[in-house]
Amino acid sequence: MYGFEALTFNIHGGFLEAIVRGYRSGLLTAADYNNLCQCETLDDIKMHLSATDYGPYLQNEPSPLHTTTLVEKCTLKLVDEYKHMLAQATEPLSTFLEYITYGHMIDNVVLIVTGTLHERDVQELLEKCHPLGMFDSIATLAVAQNMRDLYRLVLVDTPLAPYFSECITSEVQIMKIFDLHLGGGVKGGRDGEFGGGGSCWFLSVVAMTHEDLDDMNIEIMRNTLYKAYLEDFHRFCQKLGGATAAIMSELLSFEADRRAVNITINSIGTELTREDRKKLYSNFGLLYPYGHEELAICEDIDQVRSGMEKYPPYQAIFSKMSFGESQMLDKAFYEEEVKRLCLSFEQQFHYAVFFAYMRLREQEIRNLMWISECVAQNQKSRVHDSVVFIF
Repeated sequence: MYGFEALTFNIHGGFLEAIVRGYRSGLLTAADYNNLCQCETLDDIKMHLSATDYGPYLQNEPSPLHTTTLVEKCTLKLVDEYKHMLAQATEPLSTFLEYITYGHMIDNVVLIVTGTLHERDVQELLEKCHPLGMFDSIATLAVAQNMRDLYRLVLVDTPLAPYFSECITSEVQIMKIFDLHLGGGVKGGRDGEFGGGGSCWFLSVVAMTHEDLDDMNIEIMRNTLYKAYLEDFHRFCQKLGGATAAIMSELLSFEADRRAVNITINSIGTELTREDRKKLYSNFGLLYPYGHEELAICEDIDQVRSGMEKYPPYQAIFSKMSFGESQMLDKAFYEEEVKRLCLSFEQQFHYAVFFAYMRLREQEIRNLMWISECVAQNQKSRVHDSVVFIF
């Protein structure tokens, strides 16, 4: 315990905390995964899942079953549970739950932007968007005829608008990211203040064309938006105080550090400069600020490894890999994240259990997708490569 949460928490949050802990009991166990890994067909997987919480969502699906259908139905269960919790929540829990979906909104926006850039059908892209990242105006993106209209709609009609403005307030970073040439410069709010620079951002977006964006700039935009989102979520959790602030600070710090490592590894050998890297790192976490200085100058995976071994929590992660190897890094990070998420359930009277449950269920869906793909493609020898056991 970190305060007096027990005195008042159950007035508004007790019922939903009980609900989410009940949902947690329905997560698949190691025994379930071992049985799933022995399945020969997708119908065998469906039969095993019929005895779990996924049963009602799969029972009416005809054979032969496809991997996309299986993942879609499992995701639908997560969405239904989230909507149920959000409908029952009051402030500030309702705002906390909404923050959880902003990451999916960023992914959806980037998916649509990337697909439009490559002249993909927008309706087809909308079908691939994550349901938790859908928002009221996303359907209007389908009528956009060019990138200018697309960004104008994104700016005006989504909860992500403050994060676009946050990109503008980061000194001249937007000039580097989008290669825009604004004659009068950028004016806006103070550093770290949402809403600043909104009008100037709108003017610069109107001037944007296909030539202003490429795949690398879109990825930079994704990471810049994630940085603004994580920092905003972290500030919100700190305002809540108590056990929520303490536990969420640790979970979000781990997420920020993981993104910093991934950004560094993915930018090795690209034209991204050291200063550009540092601008994409979140301004909190265990690696902030000295670890970021070391990551910014790394030129290969072994230098990243040497820098991370100075931090005990990450030393154990990198010790699982051979020198020069990075393929298993994602799985090692997922395993560490699952451990931290499970530990958040050991305490009561805090909101971190909602964040932890959503992440654990998303990891479970990733596990099911990997197992299903291996079975469908007759690659059962690799079925254990990316499965992260939760219990």
